[in-house]
Amino acid sequence: MERIILFDGECNFCEWNVRFIIKRDPRATFKFAPLQSNLAQSFINGSNKKETYSTVVLIENHKIYTESTAALRISKQLNGIWPILYFFIIIPRPLRNLVYRYFAENRYKWFGKKEQCMVPTPELRKRFLH
Repeated sequence: MERIILFDGECNFCEWNVRFIIKRDPRATFKFAPLQSNLAQSFINGSNKKETYSTVVLIENHKIYTESTAALRISKQLNGIWPILYFFIIIPRPLRNLVYRYFAENRYKWFGKKEQCMVPTPELRKRFLH
């Protein structure tokens, strides 16, 4: 199953989150690409959805998941206690996304912003799409 996470490459929290996911995904289930990349834009533009994304996007078997649904579907695949978070999927999406959007809108203020996308280390480079 193909799972690709598109993330905000300029966001400090998002970079931390990518590293968090990698540590809890020893089977390398997920591949990554920054939203700012041409590759990410080709995935998005190739979809039927014509939205602008500024936070996490999960592409799973050619289907796009965004916001809280993407985050919960990602947590479901991680090692440890993290799959238990998927329980929150029972909360109606508009309510989940309200909380998600509040966090997303404040992430730069709380965690800061980079001038450029993260550059993965040589050992992590194979997890990133070009």
